[in-house]
Amino acid sequence: MTVSHRQQVFAGAVINVLVNVVVLNLYVEFADEVVIDSFIISVFTAVLLTAMLSVLARFEHRVHHFFFEKHSWRFAGVVTIWLVLFGSKFVILEVVDIVFGDHVSLGHLLEVILIVVTMMVAGQVMQVIYDRLGVDADEGSTESTAPS
Repeated sequence: MTVSHRQQVFAGAVINVLVNVVVLNLYVEFADEVVIDSFIISVFTAVLLTAMLSVLARFEHRVHHFFFEKHSWRFAGVVTIWLVLFGSKFVILEVVDIVFGDHVSLGHLLEVILIVVTMMVAGQVMQVIYDRLGVDADEGSTESTAPS
């Protein structure tokens, strides 16, 4: 069976959204500061967060490339990447507030950081499981075809 690149991207995006829906709803269940009015809003929030995290990861990668690979400005690169990673949480809070208003409250900065880190870890766990399931027993090789 041949799988196209577009199919791989779609499958990866769907898996990321589903994992993020689970993470968000676990936080809604167990963290009083995180409130989402309904399940469908949590799905839309997960889609928004998945898209934002993807864009932010690409931006962080470009910043890393600029400072570390193009110019070798290590200290400036570390400071800039830290500012991007830290500042992006404020951007996430603001965008979610603009889009969903009173229907979604992700808590304060600490809760947003925990949510984002949990989403990233859960996504990586799913990627590792996917990669391990793809190991061919005869050849012993691993190929990752799902996008992160």
